[in-house]
Amino acid sequence: MPLPDLIEIDPLTAAPHAQVTVPGSKSITNRALVLAALADGSTTLRGALWSEDTQVMVSCLQTLGFDVAVEPDPGDPANRTIRVVGQGGRIPRGGTAEQPLSLHVGNAGTAARFLSAMVCLGPGAYRLSGVPRMHQRPQAALLQALRSLGYQVEAPNDRLPAVIHGQGGPRPGVCHVSIAESSQFASALLLAAPRAGWEVMIDGTADGDEAPYVAMTTRLAGTFPARGGMVDIEPDASSGSYFWAADWLLRGGRPTPSGSSPVARWPESGWQVDARFPGFLPLPPEVSRERHLGDSIMTAIVLGPFAGYPVRFTDLGRLRVQECERVAALREGLARCGADIHEEGDTLTVLPSALHGAEIETHDDHRVAMCFATLALQVPGLCIRNPACVRKTFPNFFQKLAAPAPNGLGAIVRDARTGRRLEGDSLLAT
Repeated sequence: MPLPDLIEIDPLTAAPHAQVTVPGSKSITNRALVLAALADGSTTLRGALWSEDTQVMVSCLQTLGFDVAVEPDPGDPANRTIRVVGQGGRIPRGGTAEQPLSLHVGNAGTAARFLSAMVCLGPGAYRLSGVPRMHQRPQAALLQALRSLGYQVEAPNDRLPAVIHGQGGPRPGVCHVSIAESSQFASALLLAAPRAGWEVMIDGTADGDEAPYVAMTTRLAGTFPARGGMVDIEPDASSGSYFWAADWLLRGGRPTPSGSSPVARWPESGWQVDARFPGFLPLPPEVSRERHLGDSIMTAIVLGPFAGYPVRFTDLGRLRVQECERVAALREGLARCGADIHEEGDTLTVLPSALHGAEIETHDDHRVAMCFATLALQVPGLCIRNPACVRKTFPNFFQKLAAPAPNGLGAIVRDARTGRRLEGDSLLAT
């Protein structure tokens, strides 16, 4: 039975003694899938996330002709062990100019961007398309970089859908790419660059190739077994931020006791910028999307009313062009709950506020849903519309909330229309 379209979560009265496992990192999983396909020989990814975004990537790789096998993973029900037989930079299949090979990327930005660069190595033409929101999201900087390398790209308004004509192998060259709108543009080029013979010059930020998600790409590529082997995917820090936030909220703003963690196997590689999230509790007076946190800044924003002082969240421009217009979604959702929140440019300022219940529109955005579900653990009467959108990155999120401690928070999740308590598989987003 699927999740109902409107759910309510009963607040908890205290922080449970829990240490929740979260699924593998989406960002690392989709980068590793591309690197495995471009490697020589067979690579096995353990702890790989199995969600809508990674399923899209696996499906596209299979459409391109790669041998990809998926098996259960003992670490978490939302993970898989994935074996990819790499082709040493060769793309097995391609379409013709008249009938390009079709790749549907849904609303997965990583798949849309990474595959756009990867198929340039392929033999023929490829048409990449997605859901309507993906057709609105930026793609121009990447497509322009591919054109500068000599590839033919047909794309209305430089967005998806796009037809990209591959060259069937390496075509060395130098390109410049801006990451002002998305660092995924540079990551896409860097993942394929060693096989394609590209030199990638990154423009658009003060810190250049040290932008956190670009650094993740270069570090993963630098340690990836080029001739195949075993790769362990670490847990997703962005997904773990909700459980750190819940712990902080339910402790009344007091820190987690030293030496303990509400999330098992918290990532320590330094690859994920959102692994910094625990260091931002309690919230400082200012948090930047560019300098401090990645997607977990959304989690921090919904904690803002409980900080006890005004908190400014700055440099939020990239949030506007992701799965939804996230700045507006957060401002509107918090305002519905009674928060005193102000938007000026790409800054949100959140003041101390007493919150109340409301219906929250998720805009089909997994992170909006999980942020407000976390808030519901403290705010009575808060209801989440379209909660199943969490399938994009964390399909068993609500199961984790409802599971008894120590493996979950023990929250009660209800069908908001009938009051029926949801348990077991009825909490799985499919």
